[in-house]
Amino acid sequence: MTTSAAFESEAGVRYEQDGPVATVTLDRPDVLNAQTPSMWLELADISRKMPGDVRVVIVRGAGRAFSAGLDLSVARGEGDSSLPVLARLSPEECADRIAGFQEAFTWLRRPSLVTIAAVQGHAIGAGFQLALNCDMRVLADDARFSMAEVTLGLVPDLGGTKRLTELVGPSRALEICVTGRRIAADEADRIGLATAVVPRADLDGAVADLAAAVLAADRGAVAEIKALVAGATGRSYEEQDRAEREAQTRRLRDLAQQQLE
Repeated sequence: MTTSAAFESEAGVRYEQDGPVATVTLDRPDVLNAQTPSMWLELADISRKMPGDVRVVIVRGAGRAFSAGLDLSVARGEGDSSLPVLARLSPEECADRIAGFQEAFTWLRRPSLVTIAAVQGHAIGAGFQLALNCDMRVLADDARFSMAEVTLGLVPDLGGTKRLTELVGPSRALEICVTGRRIAADEADRIGLATAVVPRADLDGAVADLAAAVLAADRGAVAEIKALVAGATGRSYEEQDRAEREAQTRRLRDLAQQQLE
């Protein structure tokens, strides 16, 4: 039986599930899907409620942009999680509040899921970091990335700096973060930020094809491979070799067990 579900929250996040594929859509197209703490709470809540049969998560933005980043109302001081309010908290309280925000992004790195960002138009600041937390990024040819936090005197704090550094190296990652400049789709492809770049009209089809290819592979093998790749940069060659053989041992046992069932 195919599992299906759909809902849209007042915070501007839409969730749809069709069998093992879940689609999470930022749905505030009138403000280019600018993000708020309420949206982050909803994204974190989705991660906790997501059924275990989901294997692929597609993250997208409604309308002509993926996400223009932080809603300016949060920067101006509206709401109990605005930047001025955070600044008045104790250092421990502020860090705890930000940790809660990060949960909206970091769950996309779970080994049990393969996550794909479908990016059109602008992906700025928090939008860029949302895409970075996904395993793969399929870009329309009109996509534009920017790590714009520095323009507000802030740092990227939603799980984006490590992935960015892993993808493009420390020197280029520093340049991208301290300048806040726009990165066009062709440059993103050239420097390793994009899994693929396609014409805007082909974005949905390209993402669907990628999701189907993931689903065609053994679920247990995909989870082990994701964990191996995710941990590779932090391990020595000897440590990675050991991780590979331990993962392969688990797979061989699992496959043998499946044959007995």
